[in-house]
Amino acid sequence: MYSSQPGYDLRAEHYRILGVDLTEVPGINTLLVHTLLAEVGPDLSKFRSAAAFASWLGLCPDNRISGGKILSVHTRHVQNRAALALRIAAHTLRHNQSVLGHYYRRMRAKLGAPKAITATAHKLARILYHLLTTGQPYKESIFAERETQHQQRTLFSLHARARALGYQLIPLTEATSSVP
Repeated sequence: MYSSQPGYDLRAEHYRILGVDLTEVPGINTLLVHTLLAEVGPDLSKFRSAAAFASWLGLCPDNRISGGKILSVHTRHVQNRAALALRIAAHTLRHNQSVLGHYYRRMRAKLGAPKAITATAHKLARILYHLLTTGQPYKESIFAERETQHQQRTLFSLHARARALGYQLIPLTEATSSVP
């Protein structure tokens, strides 16, 4: 696909084929877009939803239940280059200051590194599916708003937990201004 023409840009070629610049998403580079294009193609209409796409990639839990007993909740083992590329992209978000980077670090603290990588790759797959099917550009502000909502829910939960234990939370700015 490389050409000897001067000024050939792989990113521009991907934009021409897909109709949207996927490299605007944090963690996604032209190599990943190229891998995704080679493995899946530009048309994701064969998948009924983003969840079906993520499941095909093997980034969803495969819950196995028999007689009401949970046997396994691991992800399916899938040999898929696109899924591997998304996992690598998710891992690169470790030091990224974007909303997706914060999501990865939060999941890593809660679940551990391997599960955080899979969860973040799942989120990236859903984002890419949405971008490719709608043709809309990536907007960080939507995810920043969701991150703000998550922080507000966490703060509300902390206040409720403190009240239940008989304490009161005071923000640091108020606490330091009232001390003589």
